[in-house]
Amino acid sequence: MPESSDGAESGEASTAGLVLGFATLYIVWGSTYLAIRYAVETIPPFLMAGVRFTIAGILLMSWAALRGASFPSWKHWRIAVVTGALLLLCGNGGVVWAERVVPSGLTALLLTTTPFWFALLEWLRPGGKRPTLATWAGLVVGFAGAAVLALSGRQNDGQPIHWLGVAVLVGCSITWTVGSLIAKHAPKPASPIMGAGVQMLCGGAWLLLTSGVAGEWIGFQPSTVTTKSLLAVLYLLIFGSLLAMTVYNWLLHVTKPTLISTYIFVNPIIAVFLGWLLAGETLSSTTLAAGAVIVAAVAWLIWTQWRAANVPAPQTSPPATPERESADQEQRRSVLPPLPRLCGGDRELQ
Repeated sequence: MPESSDGAESGEASTAGLVLGFATLYIVWGSTYLAIRYAVETIPPFLMAGVRFTIAGILLMSWAALRGASFPSWKHWRIAVVTGALLLLCGNGGVVWAERVVPSGLTALLLTTTPFWFALLEWLRPGGKRPTLATWAGLVVGFAGAAVLALSGRQNDGQPIHWLGVAVLVGCSITWTVGSLIAKHAPKPASPIMGAGVQMLCGGAWLLLTSGVAGEWIGFQPSTVTTKSLLAVLYLLIFGSLLAMTVYNWLLHVTKPTLISTYIFVNPIIAVFLGWLLAGETLSSTTLAAGAVIVAAVAWLIWTQWRAANVPAPQTSPPATPERESADQEQRRSVLPPLPRLCGGDRELQ
């Protein structure tokens, strides 16, 4: 896949390539929730996430530089420090901590509500657009499903989900949304790979600093790390951060964002299934029903945004030009929130 001068990948995609790309997003990002659970069994959560994202950031920046991308300016570094703290320290760091007390499948379902926060906070920002009645309907139904899931969900031992874990996951969704909105409207490096790398590197540094402050370095014994945890970290690094992020950025340039956004409601299904199959996580009929309601509400929300973005322009609009068509395409992309993956990076990462 050739890279253009602005860092974007260009070229046509074959049917086989698209199928493989979507399968990668569905399966890899859906499985990262279970991988996180295995990783934090014997590795402190902030230390694990910090090492993962620091290494991934260095590798991505090096790769982008070898392909001719310029290094970020100081302005880009300052933005990455802020968004890295919100997205990876507060967002991903909160997720890996919460998975010690919340099953991976339920974590995935609760985090599926992130698009709801995007709709609300996008409205509250200066110049934001008020949600439509259809959007409000999706928000109410989705949040209701999440409330039922939080109240009825059970851990593997049959006990209710720890309330603090649920609260942390809600906070993760909100901070992730704020960080994504800042990143969406802030200046970015020309190369999306370089932009992802610098954000991962800054986020990884924040996580390592937090790990040290929390005393994880002092109590950590490398000899207690199991092979399963180590393999899980390698899987998150290679597949969750590097492979899936690269595939995601490629898909952004060869297919429609509305198609890519389907991973948002496929990933939780994969996560719930793998948690039940491989980790013995408990699934009740109430949990399945509440999860289905959340996924359906997210699908409805995305569909209403897509429909609003594709309303025909009035006849009085200026005549189409290549520049205007490009701007219109970018506007349609921006209508959908930069729906990131809290466990794999963001739309730049998961």
